[in-house]
Amino acid sequence: MTKSSKPVTFRPDGITAPLRQLTFRRIWLASVLANLGALIRSVGAAWAMTQMTSSADKVALVQTALMLPVMLISMPAGAIADMHDRRIVALVSVGVALTGAAALTVLAWVGLLTPNLLLISCFVVGTGMALMDPAWQSSVSEQVPPETLPAAVALNSISYNVARSVGPAMGGIVVVTAGVVASFALNTLLYIPLLVALFLWKRVSEPSRLPPERLSRAIVSGVRYIINSPSIKIVLLRSMVLGVIGGGIIALMPLVARDLLQGSAQIYGIILSAFGLGAVVGALNITTIRKRMSGESAIRACALSMSGAITAVALSDAPVLTAVALFLAGAVWMIAWAIFNIGVQLSAPRWVAGRSLAAYQAAGSGGIAVGSWGWGYLADVTGVQTALLISACLMLGSPVLGVWLRMPRISAREQDAEMLADPEVRLELSGRSGPLVVEIEYRVEQENARAFHKVMQDVQLLRQRNGAYGWSIARDIADPELWTERYHCPTWLDYLRQRNRSTQSERDLDRQAAGFHKGPVPIRVRRMLERPFGSLRRKEDEFNRAVKEAVHGQGLIRS
Repeated sequence: MTKSSKPVTFRPDGITAPLRQLTFRRIWLASVLANLGALIRSVGAAWAMTQMTSSADKVALVQTALMLPVMLISMPAGAIADMHDRRIVALVSVGVALTGAAALTVLAWVGLLTPNLLLISCFVVGTGMALMDPAWQSSVSEQVPPETLPAAVALNSISYNVARSVGPAMGGIVVVTAGVVASFALNTLLYIPLLVALFLWKRVSEPSRLPPERLSRAIVSGVRYIINSPSIKIVLLRSMVLGVIGGGIIALMPLVARDLLQGSAQIYGIILSAFGLGAVVGALNITTIRKRMSGESAIRACALSMSGAITAVALSDAPVLTAVALFLAGAVWMIAWAIFNIGVQLSAPRWVAGRSLAAYQAAGSGGIAVGSWGWGYLADVTGVQTALLISACLMLGSPVLGVWLRMPRISAREQDAEMLADPEVRLELSGRSGPLVVEIEYRVEQENARAFHKVMQDVQLLRQRNGAYGWSIARDIADPELWTERYHCPTWLDYLRQRNRSTQSERDLDRQAAGFHKGPVPIRVRRMLERPFGSLRRKEDEFNRAVKEAVHGQGLIRS
């Protein structure tokens, strides 16, 4: 090596870094093909609907049929992804989507396709992808190193938008030259590589020492975590608003091509490709934008740019100008959604990652689905141009939400804390024994009372999002230095889960609260059954496996 030559350095945060991982690269490439097929089918479905009916709301309902399943079943899908092998869940999901695409192909081929059957088939395909997304998105962290996770999230978005940059134009060409049946058949075939890539994924799962939750309990746990996680709630609300307001430009795009531009399916495909190409450019710049702008500033800039782009689309009668405006709209649309996605990914610990991402997808897709129907109905009443101008005005005002719902600042994903040993138990318990009451006594100097109480408000959210309910903090009126934290867990098994769901920052918060405790006597923890005799009704194989390690007598007793 000469003095002038420099070694090639590898940037772990570069956009292409995750592609060095074989499994991620294989599934990512297959997902590009699957998304390409889905977009070709979308062009065929939207154009087929314009040929079968002149109703604007029927055309917009095609987008609703594809997005509504995400809103309806995302949370169960996320719970399933967290409870079971994510590879198997993804395989079954793609199989469902392939079945719906094949049925659509056959119906169109034999001439039995009607507007309602088209919507039903799109709903089935959307259901398969709604089941797939939480499993795939939450498993990305298993396939790439932690430092490349933001880049992997951006690449996942790019996989769709790479396809969108060429898929709609290809779809328009396929529809014009070979008909809608060919677009449906091509979609069916392009799901097969994704099935193969998922089959070849040799996923290494880490078995939990605790049995999985039931589906209903897992959904409740996910909802409870999100409700008690301010950062995730903000992202969900902001993404839903963006979906409702911005969904109009996507749902009404076929009508923009047909009515405002007086074009054919090919024009529709070209302007849709312009939107997708812009989205690719936006996704490629996510890393740079996150370094230079806060999440709130980026979302505000995207909303203002989107407003201008929608206005240009509404007023334009030239395909070139419309394509340029849609290119800008696609770029800022992609940037906004990627920032939302990264915010959820980095905020959610591994045990609830699938459910958190499912809630995010349900919020965003639900917003788009509801917005698509609403904008289609409004276009029927007022016209496409007026509907788009109203959407642009609402988008212009949407940054005001940042006053109350400011995007959280998150730079790295929460790391799971070490597992805690089970507490000492002398009463025979089954996993269903409960409810369990936990009381923790702290002795805090009176001058620290206000600071301690403030920290305990954060501890309340910690306990509740990890599984506790009925939380309270009380101060002894006869001994003001004595504070008692109290909360419930439904069962003994739920309590064991609650103890070991904390991230490292949550464990640090627990230590911060314990740091206020003074005196030679350690923090006292009581764990009690509210119905102790009920715990004796159990099966022989349901005994709790208590660990012979006491937690009393330590300087810090974790609860």
